[in-house]
Amino acid sequence: MTQPASPAPMIEVTAADLPLHCPTAQMPAWSSHPRVFLKLAAQPGSSGLQARCPYCGTRYSFNGELPHGH
Repeated sequence: MTQPASPAPMIEVTAADLPLHCPTAQMPAWSSHPRVFLKLAAQPGSSGLQARCPYCGTRYSFNGELPHGH
């Protein structure tokens, strides 16, 4: 019998983390994949801005106020 896949982690980010990319500097080097820049967007059925990494599935949720020009 196979184990159900655990959901991808959700990481809260702020304006200080922009431009948003995955992997972040806090992620361990052994689990790295090529850096990809992510676009935060409103997701259906949720409040706020979110993004999902196409490589590892990590989910990002923006918390706070966007800087001027975003």
